[in-house]
Amino acid sequence: MVVPVNLTGKVALVTGVADDVGFGWHIAKALQAAGAEIVLLSHPRVCSIVERFLTRDKSAAERKLPFGVDGELKPRALIGCDVACDTAADIPEAMKGEKGYESDVSLEGAFARVRALVPHVDLVIHCVAFSPEIAKALPEVSRKAYLTAQSVSSYSLTALAQAARPLMKGREGSVVGLSYMASERAVPFYGGGMSSAKASLESDSRMLAWFFGEDGHRVNIVSAGPYASRAAKSIGDIGTMIDTTAQKSPLRRAIDADDVANAVLFLCSDLSRNVTGTTLYVDAGYHAMGV
Repeated sequence: MVVPVNLTGKVALVTGVADDVGFGWHIAKALQAAGAEIVLLSHPRVCSIVERFLTRDKSAAERKLPFGVDGELKPRALIGCDVACDTAADIPEAMKGEKGYESDVSLEGAFARVRALVPHVDLVIHCVAFSPEIAKALPEVSRKAYLTAQSVSSYSLTALAQAARPLMKGREGSVVGLSYMASERAVPFYGGGMSSAKASLESDSRMLAWFFGEDGHRVNIVSAGPYASRAAKSIGDIGTMIDTTAQKSPLRRAIDADDVANAVLFLCSDLSRNVTGTTLYVDAGYHAMGV
């Protein structure tokens, strides 16, 4: 017997895709393979880079859909969106007119484009994280950088979900964010204030689960183990992190991006219709260990 995950007729907004390696890219492929229509919301400065990954011959293998499904990743649209800006008025004057900022790329502007493209939204995937001082340990992080990390990496989940909510009306949608174990354990090299931002993200997801639950929407978090994405290389010695997980996790192995994508696929499907307000660990069980 085959138990299908069928997302046909659903529209998924996938945020934070910046390359063909990270979790967001793999999540988008998994959701499309299950039948969902994909709209990518990427940072304005990386949209041209993502466009190359979506079109160049060199990346054809990375675009192939999983599960043996024919075809490749083809989003309905790639939209520039700076999640730190709620409206055009929030975009600093110095940035307006720069590459990627020639138009209104605030949340309000991005969702105006989304509304013009699709009649509804069912799935919102939050893969956004940033700190301007990611290489600094917490005691050395400035207040400004700390608050930027909170704004971009945490509050943006609430802002995105609220912006998508009118388009999710009557759809019993699913909102999924990505986190890391540093939200609840001391991971000294996870700097830039990101540990606090991930803790806020997980706390906010539980509150959103309550407020969005009255509409039938679910809000969950996937806490991923270390993975060698381009962004992760700025956090610390990612190779050591992966090796430690492989050696000391109950399953004695590292994770890959498809493990995370499959967990998100589950949380977006009817198989998880009564799962909300939870954090699902995809780290080979490493979070359960005391040593």
